[in-house]
Amino acid sequence: MLQPNYEDKNSFLYPRDRYYGKFQPNNLVFNANLQEFAQKISYITSLETGGKLSPEKAFAQIEALWKQLEDSKNKLGISRDLTV
Repeated sequence: MLQPNYEDKNSFLYPRDRYYGKFQPNNLVFNANLQEFAQKISYITSLETGGKLSPEKAFAQIEALWKQLEDSKNKLGISRDLTV
């Protein structure tokens, strides 16, 4: 019997894309945080859409995740500069 490959499972459940922006360690860390945020938002919206999570709880969880992402941005010193 085949044993599951946990690396494949993790990359399926938690996909990560390459970072194509200007390479700086803080940008790379923020990109990882942003991808994790997007993945969690996807799970929350799916649970809410499927009726497993109330809209109020979904909103509260998303709001908490947003605050964490903002804190991460501020601590890493990411500016609001929108140029690439």
